Amino acid sequence: MGENVGVISYGTSIINLDIYPPPDLVIEVANTSLADDQGEKQLLYEDLGVKEYWILNVQNVQVMAFAIENQGSRRITESQVLAGLALRQIRQINQSQVGAWLLTQFQQ
Repeated sequence: MGENVGVISYGTSIINLDIYPPPDLVIEVANTSLADDQGEKQLLYEDLGVKEYWILNVQNVQVMAFAIENQGSRRITESQVLAGLALRQIRQINQSQVGAWLLTQFQQ
């Protein structure tokens, strides 16, 4: 997924970011770790140059998405990495449709 999809071999478990580029998208699932995900981890991903960072807030059933640019971030309502995915629609449409769409994106 993204422009770096073929850079790292499938099945690689530990990624050395001194050798490989940072991921295009990072998704954190936050239940008890929300403060850490919005603080320390977000700053880490900004420093690494990840293109997009999502926090899935389990308790509020909310997706917070950020585009990372110039070692900072801003909230977004539509994914730039997964073109065509409006994040607000994730909660409004059938979850199996969202899952099927995501699978097609990962397989590209």
